[in-house]
Amino acid sequence: MKIATYVYPGWHPVAERDAAFYPGFTEWDLVEQCAARFPGHAQPRLPAWGRYDDRDPDEVARRVRAACDHGVDALIYGFFWCRGKQVFEEALDRGFLGAKLGVPFAVMWANRMPRRVLPVRRADLPVIEADRLVSSDVDDFVRLITTLATRYFAHPDYLRIDGRPCFSIFDTTFFLRELGLAAAAEAITRARAWLRAEGFGGLHLTAIDPSAEVAPHLAALGFDRVTHYVLLPYWKGPPRQDYAEVAARRAGEWAGYGRASGLPYSPSVAPGWDASPRAADFGAERPRKYPWSPVVVGEHPDRFREALARAVGFVADDPEPLVMVASLNEWSEGHYLEPDQRFGMGWLEAVRAARSTPRA
Repeated sequence: MKIATYVYPGWHPVAERDAAFYPGFTEWDLVEQCAARFPGHAQPRLPAWGRYDDRDPDEVARRVRAACDHGVDALIYGFFWCRGKQVFEEALDRGFLGAKLGVPFAVMWANRMPRRVLPVRRADLPVIEADRLVSSDVDDFVRLITTLATRYFAHPDYLRIDGRPCFSIFDTTFFLRELGLAAAAEAITRARAWLRAEGFGGLHLTAIDPSAEVAPHLAALGFDRVTHYVLLPYWKGPPRQDYAEVAARRAGEWAGYGRASGLPYSPSVAPGWDASPRAADFGAERPRKYPWSPVVVGEHPDRFREALARAVGFVADDPEPLVMVASLNEWSEGHYLEPDQRFGMGWLEAVRAARSTPRA
C-alpha cells in the first residue's frame, strides 16, 4: 500500500506573477495576511517552520524527509504546461530533484495557468477565466508526454505501477470535452505507443475529478485509474461544513466512482479546506463560488487520521493499493501536511497512525 501526496509547486516567484502583482510575489503573502472572518475561524494558518522558497533543495529536503519519515511514500508534483509554456517547474527541477532524496515522485498535468489576480475580488467573473484555460490537441498531448518522459519518466526515482510511469490529469473533464472522445483516445494511444517504442513500458494514466458525464468512457479511452484532488466539502453546500461529517459522507461515495468508471478508485483524503487566503473578504455576503467556497471547520489531526485510516482500509484488497492525500503544502487552500503553528507535526503524525490503524 502506498500513500502519495500532491505537491503545489507555486512557492517561489515567477515572471508571470512578478508582472501581474509585484516583483517577488508569492502566495505566502496571502497566507500570512489572511485574517479570521467569523468567530472561531482558524486564520491565518501558518507554517511552523516559516515561509520557504520551494526551489531551495535544503528547505524542500527538510519537509520531504519529515513527510517520508511519517509514512508518505511518494510525491505527485503539479506540472503546469500550456502548449510548451511551463510555469513553476523549478520547484521540481531545482528544489526536489536538486535535493537528491531518492524519494519516488510523479507528475500531474495541472492543465490551468496560474491566477493573475489574488486575492480574487470580483464574484461576477467565471471561476476559471478564459485566459487560464489550457488548450490542447493530439499533437500537443503527445509532445507533453515525450517531454515528461525524457525529463522525468526516465529518472530512477519516478513512480511506476506495473512497470509503467504514473501520470495524471488534473482536470480530466475539461481535457476530454475540449479534445472530444475520439481525439483524446488517439492522443493517449499515440503517447503510449511512443513510450513503449522508447522503452518506457507504456503509461499508467489516472483521471482526476472526472464528471459523471465522462466517467463511463474512461476505461475505453485508455485510463487506468480514477481519483480526486480535493474531495471534502460539498461545493454548493452551506458556507461552513464540519470536517468529520463531510469526510465520512465523502468516504461513502468512493465505491461509486469505481463503479461508474469501471476502474480502480484511489480515495483522496484532505486534512482540511479553506481557500480564504485567495479570496477578498466579502463579510456576511460571502459569494457561493471558489475561492469563497465553503470553509471546512472542526478539522483536527485526530479526525484526519480517522479519514485516512478509512481510505487505507478501502484499498486494502486492491492489487495496486494507492491512497492520495491533498496535499503536502497547499497552504492557501488550507490543506497541507507540513508542520503548522496550531498542531506542530500533528498532520504528519496522523499519517503514521493511520497506516497502523487496525482494519474495521
